[in-house]
Amino acid sequence: MGIKQHAAYALVKRFIDVDPQQAALALEGLPEAEAALLLTGLPLSAAASCLDHARPDFSAGVVAKLSPASAAPILAHMEPDHAADIIRALTEPARHEVLAVLTPELSRRVCEMLTYPEGSAGRLMKTSVLSFHEDLTVREVIARLRAKSVKRAHSYAYVVGTEHKLLGVLNMRDLIMAAPDERLGAIRREVFSVPAFTAREELVHFARERNYLYVPVVDAHGRLLGAVRAKDILESSESQATKDIQMMFGAGGEERALSPVRLKISRRLPWLHVNLATAFLAAGVVSLFQDLIARLAVLAVFLHIVCGQGGNAGVQSLSVVLRGLVMHEVRPRDAARLIWGEVAAALFNGLVVGVVTAVVAWLWRGNPFLGVVVGAAMLVNMTAAGLAGAGIPVLMKRLGFDPAQSSGIFLTTVTDIVGIAAFLGLAALCEPLLH
Repeated sequence: MGIKQHAAYALVKRFIDVDPQQAALALEGLPEAEAALLLTGLPLSAAASCLDHARPDFSAGVVAKLSPASAAPILAHMEPDHAADIIRALTEPARHEVLAVLTPELSRRVCEMLTYPEGSAGRLMKTSVLSFHEDLTVREVIARLRAKSVKRAHSYAYVVGTEHKLLGVLNMRDLIMAAPDERLGAIRREVFSVPAFTAREELVHFARERNYLYVPVVDAHGRLLGAVRAKDILESSESQATKDIQMMFGAGGEERALSPVRLKISRRLPWLHVNLATAFLAAGVVSLFQDLIARLAVLAVFLHIVCGQGGNAGVQSLSVVLRGLVMHEVRPRDAARLIWGEVAAALFNGLVVGVVTAVVAWLWRGNPFLGVVVGAAMLVNMTAAGLAGAGIPVLMKRLGFDPAQSSGIFLTTVTDIVGIAAFLGLAALCEPLLH
């Protein structure tokens, strides 16, 4: 490596050390092949840090450009849970190739983490937790804490027994105040733990209810696997909420504000085609009444108002229902009551808004029958919007799909078609009175 190239890599390493998140964003702006080439010239710790802060799907693409022998040392310098996120995003053949060259222990731990579903405690946990056997004395534990291998400050540690089964938690204050020859089993405190397959919604509930800094995670036999930070639980919940908002309107859930343009295109374009198809469907309904609109051009003035107000009412219902589903406030047996409540609210709001719209249309155009048609169409569309806003996410949830996945697009389709059909259909029936 030449002097200039060596200086360039030293500068990149410094950038990664000072601000790994910005370095990861800069790396994501490169083609995956170039990013892989850059990482091969960096120290393993710097390469691992950069991939650790990048999106797992991008990191997986970079790892796929490396040979398994080159990728394995970088992954070995990462925490097993972070390495698992990257390996999970690889294609099946590439995943097997990388797992084959990892150390047996790391490969076993990664394979175990790959079994945990999205949003579960096992997926969110950190495996590098501080734990000691119950037979150790206070003096022995303090000696280990003073050792160079324990670099981070800890407020407490976990006490384990045979086969690494979780027995309790050790407060550092209790450790300092205890007699040097006292064993951990005598000073440990009871601790609450969650199974590795616990869902995100339950974790949020536990974190808020018990006010723990960390929630220990155990397997089916009670063995300590790791711990989830309360901060990570809440951040994961917030992240999921923002993903749901993006997905509700057809954007990719994993997109970020500064994601590469090609990622934005690949995640958004398919749903734009879906939206285009639904728009043509709505246009097809309008075309059925094009002669009527030609005879009564005033209908075009109010058509947008009816459809737009229905869309707004639907989004109100949709946002409330999605929050209830995400926060685990709505149980399956509550679905009918939830939908009825939203329909009742939309019906009343539609009645009030419909009357106001009818009066404005009457005063504006001087035709009371036009006001009746506009008001009635508004009532019908807003009621349908409440039904769709509540029913679409509940139905998607029941069918096993993500309730946030482009619910906004499907909702808009319903409100547009119902609004157009109701308004123009009523106008067609009352045409002689509208001239």
